[in-house]
Amino acid sequence: MSGIIVVGAGQAGASIVETLRAEGHAGPVTLLGDEGAAPYQRPPLSKKYLLGEMTRDRLLLRPEAFFAERDIDVRPSARVAEIDAAAKTVTLADGETLPFDKLAFATGARPRLLPEAMSGALAGVHPVRTLADVDAMRAAFEPGRRLLVVGGGYIGLEAAAVAAKLGLSVTLIEAAPRILGRVACAETAAWFAALHRAHGVDLREGVGLERLEGEAGRLTRAVLSTGETLEVDFAVVGIGVHPNVELAAAAGCAIDDGIAVDASCRTSLPDLYAAGDCASFPWRGARVRLESVPNAIDQGAACARAMLGAEVAYDPMPWFWSDQYDVKLQIAGLAKDWTRIVTRPGAREGSISHWYFRGAELIAVDAMNDPRGYMTGKRWLESGHSPAPDALADSAADLKTL
Repeated sequence: MSGIIVVGAGQAGASIVETLRAEGHAGPVTLLGDEGAAPYQRPPLSKKYLLGEMTRDRLLLRPEAFFAERDIDVRPSARVAEIDAAAKTVTLADGETLPFDKLAFATGARPRLLPEAMSGALAGVHPVRTLADVDAMRAAFEPGRRLLVVGGGYIGLEAAAVAAKLGLSVTLIEAAPRILGRVACAETAAWFAALHRAHGVDLREGVGLERLEGEAGRLTRAVLSTGETLEVDFAVVGIGVHPNVELAAAAGCAIDDGIAVDASCRTSLPDLYAAGDCASFPWRGARVRLESVPNAIDQGAACARAMLGAEVAYDPMPWFWSDQYDVKLQIAGLAKDWTRIVTRPGAREGSISHWYFRGAELIAVDAMNDPRGYMTGKRWLESGHSPAPDALADSAADLKTL
């Protein structure tokens, strides 16, 4: 019996194999990873793990015995070289060939790297994605050292927050006119820019990187688009990710900003599925790819059920979070093509929320240290309810009355 193979041992891959067993699948299940580590959480890497507040063993999604007890064959160092969709075989880099009945891609995404022409290959230039990435940079986070963060997305901001808390001298540059340009409104971006500056981060918007320079192969300075030269000890690069689609594309799967799947997580080829950061799927009249833990878990579970023959119509309510300093940002919905932002102060001092409307329709909310605003917005979005924007803008109006 060939069984089911899952390629990718991250959050989505772990969710798929766990759900397969929970739903009663008794056949062989194999989980292939290439990081040399059992499935682990990624969000704490740039937060508590980097701060030293979380140990490596606490990163694990499940104890290793969990998979053994469920007869799940986890291979953490099995790099896949090729997938033959017609023959239904997986060939590993060491030459071993594994047959399958059904296969799921949970290959995730990888960070965009600076090109070598910008000296991105210098020692001391770090991406932030894997356990190995963060282990490679942890020793550099020492008080007084000079850090350059390239990119003002959530990864870059979280790294800057950790460094500032640890007493480093931090400069963050964002080539776009403002931070969080792709994912948040100007109001949320300005709020976080002020937060970082209040913690001593030299945050520069509209400033790009011309090149990095070094001595003896190690980073020592950065030349900015303004012509200014900064002396730096190391750099963290957070300029987005690429979905890992190469194996699926080589196997013949359709690609559309990720491995294209339908609402049942099926690719364009029979018996091949995909879930998580690598997969794009139909949602509310568009095709989206969600880079989030909740999506990896929920779509992974949906993928497993579809592989077992269940009728699946995956229709998530996207939600995300970010921890920076003493602020928890919680996001519900997908901030895209909004026409109006409504700002409300929260119940606690320093809490605030920004509500996104497309016309009269509520489409998303950003809540900073405002769990009540977040939960209310999430419930409204899940139920399809949109409060009147003008009424929501009245800070004296109780959310319950809306």
